[in-house]
Amino acid sequence: MKTLVVAEKPSVAESLAKVLKADQKNRHYYEGKDYIVTWALGHLMTLKMPEDYKKEWQTWTFDTLPLLPKQMETKPLPKTRAQLRAIQTLGKRSDIKEAVIATDAGREGELVARWILEYIRFNRPVKRLWISSQTDKAIKDGFAHLRPAKDYDNLYSAAKARATADWLIGLNVTRALTVKYNDNLSAGRVQTPTLGLVAKQEALINQFKPQTYYTLSFVTKHGDAQMQGNPRLTLEKAQALQLELQDETAVVTEIKAKNKRQKAPLPYDLTELQKDANQRYQFSAKKTLNLLQTLYEQYKVVTYPRTDSKYLTSDLKNTMQERLIAISRYEPQAKKLAAKKAPVLQQQVFNDAKVGDHYGLIPTEQMPQAERFSNDEQKIYNLIVERFIGLFLPDYQEAQQQYSLRLKTTTFVLKVTQVTVAGFKQVELTPQNITKFNKGTVMAGKLTLNKQLTQAPKPLSEATLLVQMEKDGLGTPATRAEIIEKIISTGLMERTGRHVKVTPKGNQLLKLVNPSLTSPKLTAQWETELEQIAAGQLSQQKFVTQIRDATVDLVKEVKNSSADYKDFNLTAKVCPKCGAHLREKQTRNGVLLVCSNQNCDYYRRRDPKVTNHRCPQCHKKMILLTGEKGDYFKCTNCNLTQKVTDIKKHKKMSKHEETQLLKKVNADDEPQESPLAQALKAAMARK
Repeated sequence: MKTLVVAEKPSVAESLAKVLKADQKNRHYYEGKDYIVTWALGHLMTLKMPEDYKKEWQTWTFDTLPLLPKQMETKPLPKTRAQLRAIQTLGKRSDIKEAVIATDAGREGELVARWILEYIRFNRPVKRLWISSQTDKAIKDGFAHLRPAKDYDNLYSAAKARATADWLIGLNVTRALTVKYNDNLSAGRVQTPTLGLVAKQEALINQFKPQTYYTLSFVTKHGDAQMQGNPRLTLEKAQALQLELQDETAVVTEIKAKNKRQKAPLPYDLTELQKDANQRYQFSAKKTLNLLQTLYEQYKVVTYPRTDSKYLTSDLKNTMQERLIAISRYEPQAKKLAAKKAPVLQQQVFNDAKVGDHYGLIPTEQMPQAERFSNDEQKIYNLIVERFIGLFLPDYQEAQQQYSLRLKTTTFVLKVTQVTVAGFKQVELTPQNITKFNKGTVMAGKLTLNKQLTQAPKPLSEATLLVQMEKDGLGTPATRAEIIEKIISTGLMERTGRHVKVTPKGNQLLKLVNPSLTSPKLTAQWETELEQIAAGQLSQQKFVTQIRDATVDLVKEVKNSSADYKDFNLTAKVCPKCGAHLREKQTRNGVLLVCSNQNCDYYRRRDPKVTNHRCPQCHKKMILLTGEKGDYFKCTNCNLTQKVTDIKKHKKMSKHEETQLLKKVNADDEPQESPLAQALKAAMARK
């Protein structure tokens, strides 16, 4: 008898199959003596669309709102049906005794596998593989300690509750706004309060009025002493005080000495890594997660990416040397530490109570093949390695001397610092001849008047937005990158250099929805309740009932609203199918013109598409146009035209080849949608 193992992705399935000796490769699975390893392709199932419940729900109208199915149901995603059918066939084989869920060890991973097993009606025992790295050692250890799937039933309930909440609120409020104001206005349980955070910061910036102020400092050859308390003065008071003190002698009246210690930072969690990568390299949160996922799945050199903890479990103590040795060929400092079998000095990192499903991001025992890394992958790996090595290094220490200098009745404070132990910072220690003073010592110097300006709050970058989302409990480490990308793709927010900015459309949306949906307070409460469901402290039904009630109220408010709305993207061009005006929509590969009628699916490019097909005369890329006789290529350099079907001069294209070519040149320009976005496609990502 054999065990059916369901992984989340083909690359992970390949790693599992290698360890489990399932070396017979088939199109949809690997098979061996004891195991059959198959995979999902991300999600294979999704929540049903409104029209799947009732035909009349397909039409966008207030008459059908709110949409409240009695029971949420799932359906297969059309593009991955073949893989789902293969898993269904495997699940019915008579030689299968049990299944192992080997999808990502988290809420969404649980949902992926459970929906599949429910759909194929798998009725044999199910176990759960829960690992934090993809190395051979971790996989072997994980299969040696499989747990019953029922131990994770609460996690599955939380995942279903999250999907239901996003469907009910996101789809209903989006549809209500879209029908009311005749524009694709995308709202959501998490994305709308996230947009609100950016708008709130912009409001603070717009309301800010800079003010000039003055400070006095006493400049010495040992450093600049600032007035005690560093008060902000008016010009008149600063000038008067300068005049009063300019001939006075500075006398040391008080001395404070202390040694400052700073411990090495803990390993990264996902959010902090995304923040640092954005600040250092301007990587988006989504890009950082993708790079990290590659390091985890393909190279197997880092632990589970979507972690919300910076701590390690105590059972990892015995693995730290092995991990250090693994990176010793990659990092010279690690080689030195490994050679002397350096212990972990930052023992505070081991804290079982502060580790949830997964511990902090650290290197695995797998030796990295750095030559295979891309430049960007190497940057992310370097950040993780740097934090890991810091755990083996001593605290950074510096000696601080603080002198109080009295000029008449005014006190200035001079701070002198000297690094005594470089520690984890590994700064170069340079000999410093610091003069030490005693009480009563007279110090020479000069009073300086400084003109300064109050600084406006800084606009949010993706890094600071991630930190704010974490602080306010919006989303999870696994979902925050997708949330930001979703807001940008729907035209509510945009990237401007290193910062993010709410668009005019986004600002209007925030005024059209209930304030409770723009504030993080309610959404943070819901996220907390989802965690309570996962911990078995709250019932899924109670949470969903609350969400259904909130959905009714939010839709009713949109219906009764008298707010005005201006569509900045509406053009004078008319849809050839229904006569409605066309609206401009910015996509990753150019601007589309989409029909403003929510029940019409017409769209076209605003500008001709530049294809990869080269002009046979000048060899420059040609654009694709549509004429009376169909699609054709045109060279903008020499005006040569060429029918799509004439590309292969000496061989007539088959119907299949022609179809594939047309699909390629007319490929959808939309960014890749998440499984939830696909479920809400008609409402939240309609072309």
